[in-house]
Amino acid sequence: MPRLPANGAEIFYEEAGQGDPLLLIHGSWTDHTCWEAAAQQFTEHFRVLTYDRRGHSQSERPSSQGSRREDEDDAIALLEALGGAPAHVAGNSFGASITLGLAARRPDLFRSAMAHEPPLLAMLANDPRFQPELLELQVKFQSVLQQLEGRDIPGGTRQFVEVALGPEMWEQLPARDREIFINNAPTFVDEMRDPEAYAIDLTALANFSGPVLLTQGDQSAPWYHAIVAKVDQAVAQAEVKTLPGGHIPHVTHPDDYAAAVIAFIRGSR
Repeated sequence: MPRLPANGAEIFYEEAGQGDPLLLIHGSWTDHTCWEAAAQQFTEHFRVLTYDRRGHSQSERPSSQGSRREDEDDAIALLEALGGAPAHVAGNSFGASITLGLAARRPDLFRSAMAHEPPLLAMLANDPRFQPELLELQVKFQSVLQQLEGRDIPGGTRQFVEVALGPEMWEQLPARDREIFINNAPTFVDEMRDPEAYAIDLTALANFSGPVLLTQGDQSAPWYHAIVAKVDQAVAQAEVKTLPGGHIPHVTHPDDYAAAVIAFIRGSR
């Protein structure tokens, strides 16, 4: 199994296909396998790099408090060590936040950036339209955190899935995915304890001059759309596309997601 030392942790990665490099960054709780359906189409056009973020599945889980900045540094190390820069970089959910944070810091590593529904909730802190919903969400996530810290990993994991993906979704997940979520649950504690996890420097991101595709689901919560709109306003070469489904289109609608990404990259060349 290929592993790469990055910033004090061993990172598991896979690569397949040929062409321009395309780095895929997964979101919270899951791992590189979430990209499988979409990656099958990407490998026909690109050299596809997927990996397990630190603390997830086959990558090392350091005992210290993790941070989104560490995740960004790991992506930098992967791209530089594997000869992948500059690359097209696509992220989903927390992986989208990593993608945008990395674009703000190291634009030289990018050919283009693609981000689906980054949970950059700090952007909405002063928006009264979403305060009741976000307060309710915060209470639910605090409950998840308490269960995880109290060692009720299965209970906290199930609650997170049903809050983030919808009621009864836990039972609909394949057994392999439920196992992955339970195994990776401790990393959510790090994210909740990281003061910069859900914020971004929009001024720095506005200096990113490359093409950016921002995607959102037509069934997703309105506050995701509000975040996407704020990022769109900040970035000069951004465009927004609404995809069928919700927060994980690369899993639920992989054909639509892959087609949108491939078309965007072709158009940006």
